[in-house]
Amino acid sequence: MKTPTSDLIAGYVTYFNPDGDRLGIKTSAGEEFHAVLSPMAYAKMLQNLDESYIDVTGKMRSLLESGRYLYAYGIFYPNSPDFEVKFLVFVGYQVEGFLFENPTWWVNQVRSLANFYLNAQFGKDGIDYRDYRTHLSLAGIRSTTNYSQETDTISRLVYGFATAYLMTGEEPFLEAAEKGTEYLREHMRFLDIDNEIVYWYHGINVKDKLEQKIFASEFSDDYYAIPAYEQIYALAGPVQTYRIAGDSRILNDARLTVRLFDRFFRDRSEYGGYFSHLDPVTLDPHSEALGDNKGKKNWNSIGDHAPAYLINLWLATGEQKYFQMLENTCDTIVKRFPDYEYSPFVQERFYADWSPDRSWGWQQDRAVVGHNLKIAWNLMRMYNIKPKSEYLELACKIADLMPEVGSDRTRGGWYDVVERRLKNNESYYRFVWHDRKAWWQQEQAILAYYILAACLKNPRYHQLAQEAASFYNAWFLDTEDGGVYFNVLANGMPYLAGGNERNKSSHSMSGYHSTELCYLAAVYTNLLIYKQPMDFYFKPLADGFDQRILRVSPDILPPNSIKIGACEIDGEKYTNFAPQGLAIALPDSKDRVKVKVQIVPN
Repeated sequence: MKTPTSDLIAGYVTYFNPDGDRLGIKTSAGEEFHAVLSPMAYAKMLQNLDESYIDVTGKMRSLLESGRYLYAYGIFYPNSPDFEVKFLVFVGYQVEGFLFENPTWWVNQVRSLANFYLNAQFGKDGIDYRDYRTHLSLAGIRSTTNYSQETDTISRLVYGFATAYLMTGEEPFLEAAEKGTEYLREHMRFLDIDNEIVYWYHGINVKDKLEQKIFASEFSDDYYAIPAYEQIYALAGPVQTYRIAGDSRILNDARLTVRLFDRFFRDRSEYGGYFSHLDPVTLDPHSEALGDNKGKKNWNSIGDHAPAYLINLWLATGEQKYFQMLENTCDTIVKRFPDYEYSPFVQERFYADWSPDRSWGWQQDRAVVGHNLKIAWNLMRMYNIKPKSEYLELACKIADLMPEVGSDRTRGGWYDVVERRLKNNESYYRFVWHDRKAWWQQEQAILAYYILAACLKNPRYHQLAQEAASFYNAWFLDTEDGGVYFNVLANGMPYLAGGNERNKSSHSMSGYHSTELCYLAAVYTNLLIYKQPMDFYFKPLADGFDQRILRVSPDILPPNSIKIGACEIDGEKYTNFAPQGLAIALPDSKDRVKVKVQIVPN
């Protein structure tokens, strides 16, 4: 005997008949559901962080206009052709209007996220990173049993604070970014004078005010190794802070960490690329001690450089060597990762000679959906400054393939890890662990499709971006306790069973992806799609930038798409800048100044 089943439908209203309260909802897959409003049905409008609940039950019928995108939560009853709607979520007041495309939506969201982490990690006693904990509970309470401080989670949080300052100019965020950067330098950084490199500890344990350094990774995938991605993300926060403040010490740390990648992670043979792990004693990627990670390359060791720090480092410095490294990593992705005769998903793990590794650990022959989308997003960024046809071709191929194989076209949202090949003549790619949806994978979809839509003027990509952003903003924002949920169920409900997925901070989550999303979704929608100006804030040290030149381009955008419209220094109008060059000649001052720059579309 079948039983009633609750579920979520995401789609576009095709009709509404007040007689009987009947409506049609067509999903992105083209399937139309016939629904009926329950007598007790209620409705809300999309709600940003720090916004009150917006009840629209009284006017929900008038909002059921043809073409409107919405979410309907309800019940499928056995032997009934109708879906009985219990709850509606509208994502805008106008049929073609999405609230998250308003100019201030993402700015307000990043402010709330940064304040959440400030309060959760430091309370009201001032910003002291000795109090920082890797783990935060669902309500934002610091762990009292786990006193670990992981380098990457601090760096990711520093990125979040720095980004919030860039978007709002609010001083506590910059203070938190700079103090976090200084803490990383003092406690997590190792300067190897002999090799002229910097590498970063996995973290430290703090107990009874005693500090124990943790050099090799303690994460199960990378145990007793130095994984490339940990060194990569150690730079994410400091480099974003450098964009605001300068500080030659940060730049030197970045330079010497890049030297670590070049001297020890880079494969200097004919094959090229970067190895995924080093032996913590010998710094040898071929050491037997690495076990399954011996002589391997993976997505993270190649593809994560660009978004984590390298694009920002090049934007801040304009140095050719960083641009060349960026181009090389993109070329490697285009050459090595596509595997389309075998699977619609890229290959993510390799042996030293780039032959596929389909037996490694949990990944086996499996795809991380977000990594495919991340490639599309970053290749389009690179295409804007280096328009190689192969960048555009692969970005578009991924963008066209992924909705069918990586997204939920009935409920909305993007899946996590799936099998790379069909099994038993099935028409769907099986889930590896679950059908839940992770916050960071939604970010990759939103940014990939927004930049594709903006650069190519493609309405289909814009629609996919809007659908992805709708799902994220409808179901991932914790409007009660603050922050965003790690995972939601396929139907959008938060997954709170326990472990890391219940937390607001963990080894896998800090303030990085959620704030990066706010920053770049605002940049792409405001500056490129809707041609709205944006304000950005900087606070350079007196000797922070070489030749006192502040570079203010928010991202790698299409040539001549933006310019500086206006500038203020310490609240006063300032005109010594190059509008099209997106650079400001800072005044010759011994004091630190606050710069507000308005970027406008060309």
